[in-house]
Amino acid sequence: MSANLYRSIGDLRGFSLRNCPPMAEPSGVLMCPPDHFQVLAVKNPYMARHVGDVNRDKAKRQWEDLVAAFTAAGCGVSIIPATPGLEDMVFAANSSLAGTRPDGEKVALISSMRHSSRRKETEAFAVWYEAHGYRVARTKTSGHETFEGSGDAMWHPGKRLIWGGHGFRTDPVMFEQVADTFKTPVIQLKLVNERFYHLDTCFCPLSPETVLIYPAAFDAASLELILKIFPIVVTSSEADAVSRLACNAAVWRSKTAIIQKGANAASGHMRAMGLNVIEVDTSEFVKSGGSVYCMKQYLFG
Repeated sequence: MSANLYRSIGDLRGFSLRNCPPMAEPSGVLMCPPDHFQVLAVKNPYMARHVGDVNRDKAKRQWEDLVAAFTAAGCGVSIIPATPGLEDMVFAANSSLAGTRPDGEKVALISSMRHSSRRKETEAFAVWYEAHGYRVARTKTSGHETFEGSGDAMWHPGKRLIWGGHGFRTDPVMFEQVADTFKTPVIQLKLVNERFYHLDTCFCPLSPETVLIYPAAFDAASLELILKIFPIVVTSSEADAVSRLACNAAVWRSKTAIIQKGANAASGHMRAMGLNVIEVDTSEFVKSGGSVYCMKQYLFG
């Protein structure tokens, strides 16, 4: 195993968050309009009751409100055009992981998606990154391994550290490429509950010191890692985590949290931590198993 990968408390010997170099905060987000969004097949448990059940006009309004929420938080929004026939492209988090290397170079690591219906999305994102000054890196597989971008790989706020989730959509071996691409250590977390198939559905850093999680989504070793690194661990209720995807909130520069409305317990925790909270309605997208975090890609530089 690479020296830059951590999978257990034992691996963390000698590791300290204080010693992690600083990492620039995101400069904005990349979003894709839901022009072709719909639920056509069951790819996760949320979709099981919603095939053909998306209100496209309502989804468009909800997406526009989310753009407005990011803008109100002081976050710039870039738009990638939607590609016809790619109904899940609105979930911009999954097709890549953007970031910087220690020398400041902007890099986008392009995903290897598990579902064939989503694989064409990655080329559209690669073209966008190339046009906007990123070095595009491609994941290498033997034909079976998958990696689903920032759905399963998150930057620790303000630190050169990545959290990586695996178990349903991303294979753990892929984090060696993530660590090498960004020259950054990766702490791996194993997901064990199929409702929380991406890390971004159950793990939401609120600040460098605080994280919101749904504990039942992780195995015991992963919970130990989270508790070791974050001084403050806030737990989401099952109702907020499952019905309102509370942990799929997006936090802008540890100041503003944008979250699905009705996740009252989670929103209360965020306010208690000093965050400004903006509630939005993403109910049409929750039908497909995604909410705020899924619908954006953090940009850098």
